[in-house]
Amino acid sequence: MLLSIVILIASLVIIYLAFVNFYPSFGGDVSKERKALYLSSKQFKDGAFVNTKEDIPEDASFSEMLSIARKFFFQKVENGRPEKELEVQKIDSIALAGHRGGTQLVWFGHSAFLLQMNGKNILIDPMFGKVPAPHPWFGANRFTKELPIEIEKLPKIDAVVISHDHYDHLDYGSIKKLKDKVEAYYVPLGVGVHLEAWGVGSDRITEMDWWEETMFEDIQLACTPAQHFSGRKFTNGQSTLWSSWVIKSDGTSIYFSGDGGYGPHFKQIGEQYGPFDFAMMECGQYNKMWPDIHMFPEETAQAGVDVQAKALMAIHWGAFKLALHSWTDPIERVSKKAKELQIPLVTPQIGEPIVIDELPKPNRVWW
Repeated sequence: MLLSIVILIASLVIIYLAFVNFYPSFGGDVSKERKALYLSSKQFKDGAFVNTKEDIPEDASFSEMLSIARKFFFQKVENGRPEKELEVQKIDSIALAGHRGGTQLVWFGHSAFLLQMNGKNILIDPMFGKVPAPHPWFGANRFTKELPIEIEKLPKIDAVVISHDHYDHLDYGSIKKLKDKVEAYYVPLGVGVHLEAWGVGSDRITEMDWWEETMFEDIQLACTPAQHFSGRKFTNGQSTLWSSWVIKSDGTSIYFSGDGGYGPHFKQIGEQYGPFDFAMMECGQYNKMWPDIHMFPEETAQAGVDVQAKALMAIHWGAFKLALHSWTDPIERVSKKAKELQIPLVTPQIGEPIVIDELPKPNRVWW
């Protein structure tokens, strides 16, 4: 019996190692030489990236991990997914390519956006795949059957901005389809290793630390803090940095939270870069078992106030089931809190244009 158990465990280890080493969606690994470049970062300690509060994320024990996995896969969640696939507003590729008006965004669900600003097309966390996992067997399909526009019909993309390397934000299939039409990539420290593993030239990748700023032609990009974690497999947790982003032109200021828990960094960002015309704030996939790495909806609304946003949009919901709440719980709760805090809430349907000069529209209840 003991020998059989040893053989089973050894077989599983061999299968896992073969899978992660030969299946491309896992991405790259940060080399020792690359780690040496990150020693000057305040966020890089003892060979890994850390949050400002260094005990976050709290390492779960093996039994705790099993408990979380059991609840996620076997606990029934009422209204966990829409009863039928969500409808999306389709986008005309010609109109999109010819847009020369003011700043606008298109939401693809979850945290993926196309930002059109100053005549440029910028993709933010472009996860366009069906399943937020390294293989379709390991996750459930998105809530929509189709996207507002297929990747192949997107116009030339001037820049891609990525917040961190989790599968629901950085997707191998999407990057492979996009890479030949993208001019530049802006990512937190370390995330470039995945792009390079997937065929993106290092000369097109700019890695940034928290509070670093750069100019992409006439658009300012600032990599700002978040309270989260990273990793695409069991062996490379916290090997890359996570972040939020500030995107500014002469006339428009936008904040994108990426993923993360509530903390004092939102007020710091607001003081340094605010006020913002529009803030896309994480609001979904939360649970009391991981309160420090994902915000609850009430915290989302407060974070919008903290960064000094003139209008707020809840993101990280409407596409995937990655937690144990109902699929509408995020937007219902944040709507209530935003009203209480008197911060305008923008609620577009997936694919519906968000025109900065017309905020807080669209703000209808579609869910």
